[in-house]
Amino acid sequence: MASDRPEVPREAVVEIRRGVMRMARRMRSSRSPDALSSNKLIVLGHLARNGPSTAGEVAAAEGQRPQSLTRVFAELEESGLIVRTRDERDRRQAVLTITRAGGEVLRRDLDERDAWLAEALGELGETELEVLRLAARLMDRLTE
Repeated sequence: MASDRPEVPREAVVEIRRGVMRMARRMRSSRSPDALSSNKLIVLGHLARNGPSTAGEVAAAEGQRPQSLTRVFAELEESGLIVRTRDERDRRQAVLTITRAGGEVLRRDLDERDAWLAEALGELGETELEVLRLAARLMDRLTE
């Protein structure tokens, strides 16, 4: 089924992808050397936003297979950053919950990236900042 929308120019696609990728790399590099892996932060972030979840729910929401995150779940539990309990509705499944320590680790990581971003954004004018805020809302919409 053909769309009535005009085709997006390839140059625009490339420019936006490059900007997003460079920003993501720069934000990752602003983290401390002992920061958790991206997958661990993804799990903690999911649990912080969505509350207790099964391994399958976390994996599906993050576009991964539960088997891919098995080691991540085990290491987070071993570190005391999440706890596993039996699901009351389905005793075969475990429910993952972020602990206070897990929330603190996640908050520190976000604070490090936010500090870098706040400093970088301080170099922009008011209009540029508003354009980026609009772009952020649009990127959120695209990812939903």
